[in-house]
Order: sequence, then structure tokens, then C-alpha cells
Amino acid sequence: MSVHVGIGGWVYEPWRETFYPPGLPRKRELEYAASKLTAIEINGTYYGSQKPDSFARWHDETPDDFVFTLKGPRFATNRRVLAEAGGSIEKFFESGVTRLKKKLGPVNWQFMATKKFDAEDFAAFLELLPKKVDGLAIRHAVEVRHDSFKDKTFIRMCRDHGVAVIFAADSDFPTIADVTADFVYARLMGTSAKEKLGYPKPVLAKWADRAQRWARGESPDMELLAPAAPKKARDVFLFVISGAKEKNPAAAQALIAELP
Repeated sequence: MSVHVGIGGWVYEPWRETFYPPGLPRKRELEYAASKLTAIEINGTYYGSQKPDSFARWHDETPDDFVFTLKGPRFATNRRVLAEAGGSIEKFFESGVTRLKKKLGPVNWQFMATKKFDAEDFAAFLELLPKKVDGLAIRHAVEVRHDSFKDKTFIRMCRDHGVAVIFAADSDFPTIADVTADFVYARLMGTSAKEKLGYPKPVLAKWADRAQRWARGESPDMELLAPAAPKKARDVFLFVISGAKEKNPAAAQALIAELP
């Protein structure tokens, strides 16, 4: 089991005043961020294809145990009929993502807040997600943002496919705590500009403890929609996203410091 903690991306102007050392060349920002964090969620893949050489370069600029999670393309999720997303999904995996090799973490398939749960169509979408690409095992997570997904059928469906339901904390989106895969993916979106570390220290300690419990396979201390998943060790991916973005690197580093 392992717990990976990170932020969204590494290019953000205010971080050059609050996170990166003065005078650090921009081409070395990823290298520096990867020395302080253990994961990064890449958002650019949501908006369009990246170059294969970019994935290879990101692989080479980060430590051996570093992990990148990627946003799946919006062209696959922002559509009326999800069953027709096959072409977009294939194009995404043909864009060079596997050049990250073993540093490729889960893919986050994020849906708009207006997208409602349609059991038949969503099942068809899950069927389109590949288990392996170029010999590399692929893990998938879904970030749903409509209350209609708070449904036992949805939980059962994700478990059947081994797809994680992303836990969206401190946001206006529905929070679904059911564990449905061999890993847990959580996004903390409530950092405050008034807090030095983005969150109060007791809150950060609580999240670090929760991450360790998830990693041990223990049930979360939250209401579930379905019976708890069997207890077994799991990888955990915990990202500090949105909120007071300038504080997110500090919050992520504080979380890492809380871990054993």
C-alpha cells in the first residue's frame, strides 16, 4: 500500500512567490515540485492532447516513486450519450500517456455537474475503459458531480468494473465515500487564504489519518451508500485542489509530513 499526496499541475504564477525558490528557472519547476510532493494531477489532458515527448520528459524529470494522475479528455465525458465516447477514449490513450510508464497513476474521468446518472449509458461508458494499454495496467476513477449518482446501483457498477469513485471533499459537489476499487482517490477543495497551511493543522492531521486508514483497508468514518468494501490494503491518491490555490502546495507538504 502507498499514500501519494500532491496538487493540481505545477505551473501557477503565485507559486513562484509562495512555493518555488526565488529565481528558479521555469523549466525546473516540475523537478522542484516533485522533490517536495509525491504526486501531481495533470489537468491539461482534460482540455486537449499533450505531446508524447511531454509525457516522456515528465517521466524523466521526476523521482522513481513519483506518480502522475491524468484528467481524461472532456470530449469523452461532456457528451449526451456516454456510450459513444469510444473514439475519444482511444485517442487519449494513443496520445502517448503510457510514456509515463509506471509513473502513470489513475485516470480521472470528470463529469459536469449537469450530468445525471443514467445506469444503462454509464455502464456502457465503463465498458469502454481499457484495463491495459501497451502492456501497462490502467486504473480509472470517476468524478461525478450530480446528486443522482448517490445510488447503490452506481456503487455496484463501479465495483464490478474496479473503478474508483472520487471523494470530493469540501466542495459543493456530492461526496460519495464508498470504496469501489483497489485504490482510493480523494480531492480536497477547501483550502483557505486565511490559513498558513491552507487548512488548520487538526484538519490536516485528520486527513492524514484518514488516508492511512484507507490504505489499511479500513472503512471510512463517513456515511456509505452501500455495504462497506472488503478490508484490504489499498493505494491512496490525495490531492489538494482548488480553494485558495496559492496555499495548496503548503497543505500538501503538511499532509506528507503527517504521514509515517
